Amino acid sequence: MDDKLKLGIPKGSLQNSTIDLFRKSGWKINVNGRSYFPDINDDDIECTLCRAQEMSVYVEKGTLDAGLTGKDWIAENDSDIHVVSDLIYSKVSQKPARWVVAVPKDSPYRTIEDLAGKKIATELLKYSKCFFAEKGIDVDIEFSWGATEAKVVSGLVDAVVEITETESTIRAHNLRVIHEMMETHTQLIANHDAWNNPEKRRKIEQISLLLKGALLAGRLVGIKMNVEKNNLDKIVGLLPSLHAPTVARLYQSDWYAVESVVDSNIVRDLIPMLLANGAEGIIEYPLNKVI
Repeated sequence: MDDKLKLGIPKGSLQNSTIDLFRKSGWKINVNGRSYFPDINDDDIECTLCRAQEMSVYVEKGTLDAGLTGKDWIAENDSDIHVVSDLIYSKVSQKPARWVVAVPKDSPYRTIEDLAGKKIATELLKYSKCFFAEKGIDVDIEFSWGATEAKVVSGLVDAVVEITETESTIRAHNLRVIHEMMETHTQLIANHDAWNNPEKRRKIEQISLLLKGALLAGRLVGIKMNVEKNNLDKIVGLLPSLHAPTVARLYQSDWYAVESVVDSNIVRDLIPMLLANGAEGIIEYPLNKVI
């Protein structure tokens, strides 16, 4: 039996961010021209590019052992797969995306109940039909092959169900959101047979561990500095960290080296406070993985 892991890489909007995440995790994936089978620097893995919308279907069938796709497309395909881990990343940010119902900005529709009897376009067809049916709202939902926002702008439909991270595209089309249907993010999924195969499961778990470590590291930075003994307690009190900061006395000195890992969003405010309280020689550095 071939124990090489057949891994699906999402083709399209998530492709570059997924390959970048694998690079930070220690795997180099090279996409060669129009080939659907990228090279990877791991003899135990065989990569295939696959649309995120179809990924869970091929994983369920066993064509792929594992893959990365959105929680939304797993729900859309009603796939029977094993969800290994949640990996919150996207083409824009490390935040979950949302499927929303949007209408023209100047339309009279304020709630999804106002759309009864109206036409809606979306790529998330089956899920949307179930969603409105469960709400008891009778709407006409049609599949959209793309450029969904433009259909409501041109009057072809009354509303759209579309995915968004920042709502910038929705606002650019002069639309407004009237309801959030679901939150979605990327998930690492596996075929049940592959998950029950010890060698393949070991490799899938390794991928999950390192991808999550790289994602966590992307939100954190390392910071180190020198601090005189009299200021040490003040500086340590200013440093949020995963655990207590590392403190080491400098050779034949009353100064200490202090090192910690902090949220990257607070560094711009933290560094001036550290300087004001006696820290010197402050160094900030990026992290590859935090496990």
